[in-house]
Amino acid sequence: MRTERLTVAQAALRFLASQWSERDGQEQRLFEGCFGIFGHGNVSGIGQALLELELERPGTLVYRQARNEQAMVHTAAAFAKARNRLSTLACATSIGPGATNMVTGAALATINRLPVLLLPSDYFATRAAGPVLQQLEHPVSPDVSVNDAFRPVSRFFDRVSRPEQLADALLGAARVLTDPAETGAATIALPQDVQAEAHEFPAELFERRVWHIARPVPDERSLRRAAEAIRSARRPLVVAGGGVIYSDATSALAALVEATGIPVGETQAGKGSLPYGHAQAVGAVGATGTAAANALAGAADVVVGVGTRWTDFTTASRTLFRADGVRFVSCNVAALDAAKHAGVAVLGDARATLERLAALLSGWRVDPEYEEEVARHRAAWDEVVERAVAPTGGPLLTQSEVVGAVNAACGETGVVVAAAGSLPGDLHRLFRPSGPKSYHVEYGYSCMGYEIAGGLGVKLAAPERDVYVLVGDGSYLMMAQELVTAVQEQVKIVVVLVDNHGFASIGSLSESVGSQRYGTSYRYRSEASGRLDGAVLPVDLAANAASLGARVYRAGSAAELEVALEAARGDRGPVVICVETDPLVPGPSSEAWWDVPVAEVASLGSTRDARKPYEEGKARQRPYL
Repeated sequence: MRTERLTVAQAALRFLASQWSERDGQEQRLFEGCFGIFGHGNVSGIGQALLELELERPGTLVYRQARNEQAMVHTAAAFAKARNRLSTLACATSIGPGATNMVTGAALATINRLPVLLLPSDYFATRAAGPVLQQLEHPVSPDVSVNDAFRPVSRFFDRVSRPEQLADALLGAARVLTDPAETGAATIALPQDVQAEAHEFPAELFERRVWHIARPVPDERSLRRAAEAIRSARRPLVVAGGGVIYSDATSALAALVEATGIPVGETQAGKGSLPYGHAQAVGAVGATGTAAANALAGAADVVVGVGTRWTDFTTASRTLFRADGVRFVSCNVAALDAAKHAGVAVLGDARATLERLAALLSGWRVDPEYEEEVARHRAAWDEVVERAVAPTGGPLLTQSEVVGAVNAACGETGVVVAAAGSLPGDLHRLFRPSGPKSYHVEYGYSCMGYEIAGGLGVKLAAPERDVYVLVGDGSYLMMAQELVTAVQEQVKIVVVLVDNHGFASIGSLSESVGSQRYGTSYRYRSEASGRLDGAVLPVDLAANAASLGARVYRAGSAAELEVALEAARGDRGPVVICVETDPLVPGPSSEAWWDVPVAEVASLGSTRDARKPYEEGKARQRPYL
């Protein structure tokens, strides 16, 4: 057997550079690059190996420098999402805080079912120099390191304590990363001494390897049960989740619903499964949904979920689907999700499932009266959207106006990116997608700080598209550092920074549960009250963005925002447009509920007042059995 003498770090990177994925005959690199921040744990291992690979085989695994370990995982996750989970990036860190900074990113990737490879350094496997710098000393488990924090938030975890273990670890990680049902964060902890240790590796490990991503075909009997349930329905509704987009099933979905007349509501991850204006598209569904989709959901007798996890936002905390005897058909590549709500479970690829269901439903169509009702709901909501995004001429822009302006700037090929706060709700309801890749909102983990890093990942994955990042001031302050990476790599993203001097979303939620927006505004501590209710802080986020190297515009009106968005088209590097908005002007209501408990006893009258509507919402909650 032919072997090559390499360090563990060199062998790991040689392996990554040789991996490809394939679906439907289309091949692409599985790992298109590696982000890394170096410290004493990996500078002589992964760092040396990346340099060597860059010099000897330029372009096979591009190294990019990040500013924050959590952010680089977000960038990798966004990259994978934009590539329909067929390609991803690796992320390498030192041991200690560099490694644990990635834990939040790992959780986000796993919760959203997005493939990312994490390569944190680890303590000396030999323990020759222990306790080393940054080592967690567990009194009864000497083998525990801070990297064990990755175990519950990774779909795959291994620690390579000997060079002989590397091949199994790499192959195991790649298996999970290319499995649509099991994918998420794959973590391989690499002790710093082992990274630099040489070994005779089998040359076969570094040969070109193609991972076939299959389309599992559903069981015929479950398909027929699903078709029977749909045929018996008078008011069916499809809920399209992220699986529709990841499996490239949007055309199959359109063909099915055009033939049957079934309306389609979309989750956050599934938004864009049908383009805006499609006759069967009724928009967002759930707690952040449209009144149109939610009205139809409330009366639906058969609900067909395709590629959705059925989160609490999608079901409005299990109050949305409230018709007597409502039944569920859950089509998903993951058994965990297909089995939810104890309906008809159809386990298989979304596209394969939709194509087969279309054949089984041939000749069947919903009643004309139901189609007319769907059209009325769609038209009524379109009018709501038009009013919400139209310029008001007020002293401050509303967030809905900002969404409308960005939507117009996106056109047919732009992408909007967002993650946390009130923006995902307004975008879910108001943004009008041109297709499945025009809407990129991370809402599985709703992680503040994802936005700019995520926008960078989207642009790296789709350089031909214009990327517009919508971020609130709270999220911006948590993680704006990757603007520097965008400057360094000359990556063009347009960041629309919505400044409302605090947390607009949580402020509104706080008010709704009787907590009076406590602790949600950026204000001085008042000498009179001793509380944080003084004047607004003089924070200049535009100046901050400029100091990081971005081109900055300020927009105080709808006209100025339009001018800034147009001017940004001609800029080369990252652009930040700062817009001050009024946090007290909400977007249109979804007319749905979300379960956020209100204190059962309180001296505050506002809290007591909020408890009654909460109890009314709880009374509508039901198990879907």
